[in-house]
Amino acid sequence: MLTTTPVQDKGHRSCTSLYKSGARNDGVYNIDPDGFGSFQVRCDMKTDGGGWTVFQRRVDTSVDFYRGWHDYKNGFGDLDGNFWLGLDKIHRLSKSEQNALRVDLMDFTYDLAYAKYGFFSVASESDSYRLNVGSYSGNAGDSLGYHNSMRFSTYDQDNDNEPGSCATHNKGGWWYNACQYAHLNGRYFDATQGPQIQGIRWLFWKNDDRSMKKTEMKSRPALV
Repeated sequence: MLTTTPVQDKGHRSCTSLYKSGARNDGVYNIDPDGFGSFQVRCDMKTDGGGWTVFQRRVDTSVDFYRGWHDYKNGFGDLDGNFWLGLDKIHRLSKSEQNALRVDLMDFTYDLAYAKYGFFSVASESDSYRLNVGSYSGNAGDSLGYHNSMRFSTYDQDNDNEPGSCATHNKGGWWYNACQYAHLNGRYFDATQGPQIQGIRWLFWKNDDRSMKKTEMKSRPALV
């Protein structure tokens, strides 16, 4: 179950809409992206022009991301800490207009990197929340491109290209291929545990299996 802080605003389609209306503080807001009911999201109003809706965030070990289909569909965690917004909501964010994706990374040396995709969408549950990304830019390397067009997998819903279960082996839900070059829902390893393929991974940044200290995945309309 996804926990939240009090709503700060109502009646907007996205964090970008809130930003254009004058909101400048990072925090939890209420949006309705498609007219089918509002829900709470975390907005990043500072990064790269602001107006980003954060749908994934890792900062510590307090939330377990090794979960089944139901949890990944509906969301879990704390919007003020570690969370996964939920695949149904991520689909709703991306279905009504062209969206961009930004991934922000911090490793345990406090180095920062980002990957940005000019197109981003997640299909409905009937297509197992298939990922679509395109037009990479940034300094983290295009680790997500390997996962383009893949359906989402969890330990109880295997949609990857491996004979076994990538979600079981990698201890988290993700758009696995065979299996992964990027996996931001992996186990949270600290700096003392060294590189771990089951960790929070973005292979092409520094080209190794170091685990991340902090990650955020966020989207906004491509034309802002």
